[in-house]
This record gives sequence, structure tokens and C-alpha cells, in this order.
Amino acid sequence: MPAEARVQLWMAIRLVWRKRRSLDPVDFVTAFHTIYGITFASEIPIPGLPENPPDSGDSHLLLSIKTTPDWVTQAVQTPSRSIYPAQDIERINSTLTVTSFADGQFLQFGYLDGTRFMIETLGNRLWASSPPSLTIDDLCTYLVGPVMGFILRLRGTLCLHASSVCIAGQSIALCGVSQAGKSTTAAALALRGVPVLTEDVTPFNSVDEQFLVEPGYPRICLWPDIVKELLGSSDALPLLTPNWDKRYLPLDGVRANFEPAPKPLGIIYLLAPRGGNVDAPRLEEVRPREALLELVQNTYMNWLLDRDQRAAEFEVLCKIVQQVPVRRIIPHADPARLGALCDLILQNATDHPDHARQAPASVPQCA
Repeated sequence: MPAEARVQLWMAIRLVWRKRRSLDPVDFVTAFHTIYGITFASEIPIPGLPENPPDSGDSHLLLSIKTTPDWVTQAVQTPSRSIYPAQDIERINSTLTVTSFADGQFLQFGYLDGTRFMIETLGNRLWASSPPSLTIDDLCTYLVGPVMGFILRLRGTLCLHASSVCIAGQSIALCGVSQAGKSTTAAALALRGVPVLTEDVTPFNSVDEQFLVEPGYPRICLWPDIVKELLGSSDALPLLTPNWDKRYLPLDGVRANFEPAPKPLGIIYLLAPRGGNVDAPRLEEVRPREALLELVQNTYMNWLLDRDQRAAEFEVLCKIVQQVPVRRIIPHADPARLGALCDLILQNATDHPDHARQAPASVPQCA
């Protein structure tokens, strides 16, 4: 589309959003961002997200931050119930509460620092609020991670707890639990010139019997000790927010690159706990049935899914392990061996770039 036509489209859709003020009292839309394949209109620009003209699709999300829309005011006056934390003490995340309003039509995420998000579960509206002591950067850390991850799940998009990079034209997912080294490994590969698609949340869309990974945002969040391991100094990268110690690697084309286009899912690597074995880092093949069980445990925000959503998730995972190779990585605990881990991934991912499209000989039986 010519540049002039894109500008005209941007102005037209912006006018549409302004006309919605009678329903959603947003002062005015000043920015459009696309993340994980969802384009949203916001009252203010969101730090770390590239601003772009909206597309002509129907995946728009209206984000209100400066004002409290009428639909939020009305929602909090309806009957409510707490749906998280759950009864299982081991699964309680003490920093987050989730409250349902109007029999599940609205969900409020409340964080310990006072940040709140109201999500319209059947529509395209999102409201965010935080105390004056916090910045928009603080709010954004929740927005681009758990909040958008849950909105993706509401829309039926499967998400892995994984970071993804682009090697040989395919998305390579680095999957694992928190502190497994997903972001660290992605950052190390990025510093070698490998473009990054996503950090921590990897969403899949099925297109023409192929799974595509939608790009996230052009940053990798890292703790200071990891920054020191990668760049020699813990303050070599900018702070994520003024209130956190965490820092970020910009994927702006200077030190590292961002991949802005969806890429077919090529390989899933399961990151095992770091060890001191002399043969680490190394790779192990994972049988499809075992891969399925591990991926079920590493889907994003799975603790908020209902029975039907879990069934749909299981069906998609069955298809993934039939089409995509899954391998386990055993990293070494010594940070000095991170380079060897990158070498191993790059060599393995480029050896057979077409193998991801071949179904394995043995697949799990999925009801």
C-alpha cells in the first residue's frame, strides 16, 4: 500500500475511534500499536512498542489509560467473585488477584503494587490504571506480558511460555519455566545477529495447516547479573522502569534485531535445568507423547483456563507435536558455556530446516 494511502487509512480509523467517545469516553486516540498480531488503539503511546498505522483487520483492541470509561464504572457495580488465587496453595501467585464481574463478562487483574486492568472478555476493550507513584513503563510490563497473554487466550490463541528467535526463516521457540534461561538464551543469540520474535510469550496461529508465530515487541528483559554475563557490566543496558532493577536489550538494529513478521514454527527446544555435566550443553530428542505432556505444563496463563479452553489447548498441542520437532536442551550451569549453547542451537536449527514440516513417525493419540 502506498505511503499516502496508509496515512489516509490511519486518519480514517482514528476518526472512527474518536466517534466512539459516546460509548467509550476516551479523550482521543494518539497511538496505534501491534503486538502478538493484535492491533490496539491507545490514548497515549506505549513505551517499547513501535507505533504504526492500523491495518484493516478486525482484531483491534481499545486501550483506555488516562480515563475511566463508563463500561468499567458499570462493570464494577455488578456482582463479583474472586477466581484467583485458587484453593491450591502451591499455585497461588501472591502478587496477583483476578476478580470476575457480571458473571465473567469482565475480569479485573489486580497487582500488589496497585496496578489494575479490566478486560472485557466478550469484546475488544481494555482499561488500565496504576498509582501515581508508578510510571507508564511499570504498567507496560504487565500489559505486554500476562495481560496480553490472557487476552490472546480469550481469543483462542495458544501461547507457550517461551521466547522465540528466527533462524533459517523459521521461528525457533525456547520453552521453559520461569528462570529456565529463555530470555538469556534469546539475548545471547540476538547479540550474535539472530533476530528475535518474542520474549516470554510465544503465540501460535494456524494458517494453511502451518503454525505461525506472531511477533511480540522489540525488547528482551534481563536481570542485572545476566546483563553482566552478556556485556561485562550490570548497567550496560537501560533500566526497564525507574522502579525496577531489571534492564532490557533494545531490538532496534543497533546491538540486536527484531523480526516484525510472523514466521512458521520450526523447532521447539525445551530448556532443562542447568547442570554441571561435562557433556553439557547437549541436545536430546523428545518423543511426541513426552513432548505433549511437557508442553501442556508450559502453556502461558493456563491456570486461568476453563475446561473447554483446556480441551481446545490440548487439541492444538497434539497437532503441534505431530508437525514440529521438539528437543530438550541441557544447558551448563557455567555462564562461560552460554556461547557453546548458542553454537549448538544454531547448528541444530540450520542442519535440517525443512524437518519441521515432516510429521514424526510416532504421534500421541489425542481424543
